[in-house]
Amino acid sequence: MPDAESQTERGEIEPVASGLAASPRTFPCKACGADLTFSPEDQSLKCSHCGAANEIAFTLEAVEEQDYQQALATIERTALTVERLEVRCEACGANVQFEDNVTSKVCCFCGTPLVAGAVSAKRLKPTGLLPFALSKRDAVEKYRAWLASLWFAPSKLAREASIDSALVGAYMPFWTYDCVATTAYTGMRGEDYWDTETYTTTVNGKLTTQTRQVRKTRWYPAAGRVVDDFDDVLVPASTSLPMEKQIEAEPWGLRDLVAYKDEYLAGFRCESYSVDLAEGFNGAKVRMRPKIEETIRSDIGGDHQRIQSMSSRYDEIRFKHILLPLWVSTYRYNRKVFRVIVNARTGEVVGDRPWSGWKIAGLVMTILVIAGIVALIIAATR
Repeated sequence: MPDAESQTERGEIEPVASGLAASPRTFPCKACGADLTFSPEDQSLKCSHCGAANEIAFTLEAVEEQDYQQALATIERTALTVERLEVRCEACGANVQFEDNVTSKVCCFCGTPLVAGAVSAKRLKPTGLLPFALSKRDAVEKYRAWLASLWFAPSKLAREASIDSALVGAYMPFWTYDCVATTAYTGMRGEDYWDTETYTTTVNGKLTTQTRQVRKTRWYPAAGRVVDDFDDVLVPASTSLPMEKQIEAEPWGLRDLVAYKDEYLAGFRCESYSVDLAEGFNGAKVRMRPKIEETIRSDIGGDHQRIQSMSSRYDEIRFKHILLPLWVSTYRYNRKVFRVIVNARTGEVVGDRPWSGWKIAGLVMTILVIAGIVALIIAATR
């Protein structure tokens, strides 16, 4: 006999197929000639046919920042770019790259069918990436544990946690920005002081006059200029996954970036950026603002601070276009798409989830019953 939840919530968990572009190149095994894929466990190209490991040539090439203003001025003419055939998914905004001779596929992030009509797009080439460190098997375990830990989720969600066909390894595009922010501000500095206050109260049925110490604040105008030095401000360059979820998957450990090589992409998917360089820097300004406000408050001093205006100038702007590894799962439940991402470096899991109306209603009923019992006990003791 089906349980109460399955009678009221007949949600079906359906994995959504991948639609991200595969690696732009294939790499034959030196031993048998079969296609190689990158192995997170071995940090090398590995043959699924004969098991041979093919090392990726080590390079001392550093992942260096590029000049922001110069890139904006010359991006079409001299910047290091690549051309890819891609289609923009109208449902979720993903820029899905098509392999050669492929005319249709399904968007990895929302399941929308995509058909031919791809256009050639010139994109800045990534300069660095973080290789996958978490295998699919380990990512599935992290994903399953996360699903099982969710409060008030439909029971079927935990039972189906072993579904891993929808878990796709994907390199997602990001920008990082370095800059010096000089900010002029005006505000108010609040300094506390203690004042003696006289008041009247009733003591033993008689009105008496007493005194007490009351903390008050004097406010003074403040103005100044502060300088903040920012390094590797990270901004997602794709909107196919919620921006806040991609940020929530941090930290990444960007000091471990390696120079971009196609070999690291073997066996994984890759999305091109939909947030361009200039738009990405606007996102960086949003991420820098809390640190600038903190510096301003420190500069104002006193016990309290109010910021009335601030105007920032950004100099020495440099950037990197990098790829970061995620395990992405997209599934449908009750006709709604849910996305879950696993940081393929740290195992951090973030994402959307359905709620069980039955379980929530049960909790509410339990609380009401307990509250009623407590009320009866209180009433009986009076």
